[in-house]
Amino acid sequence: MELRPIKTLEDYEAALTEIEKLMNVQLGTPESDRLEILATLIEAYEKEHYPIESPDPVEAILYYLESRGLSEKDLVKYLGSEANVKAIWL
Repeated sequence: MELRPIKTLEDYEAALTEIEKLMNVQLGTPESDRLEILATLIEAYEKEHYPIESPDPVEAILYYLESRGLSEKDLVKYLGSEANVKAIWL
């Protein structure tokens, strides 16, 4: 595959296929340089075509608590008081 900007879905898929072949190359080789360039090109394409929005802050806190089996009361030690914790949900 020729190294060039990724402009289409077909280009993107070809780059992903190529990068899979290069995943275990030794660092400091021409192949590792190629891997790094492809990763940069793929990242640029993904940022444009598959943007990830920032989460809602309250939803992010709720997810964090749930994923770690914590409750709102566990936030008191970080925020200083129950009033501060309750202020998040207002």
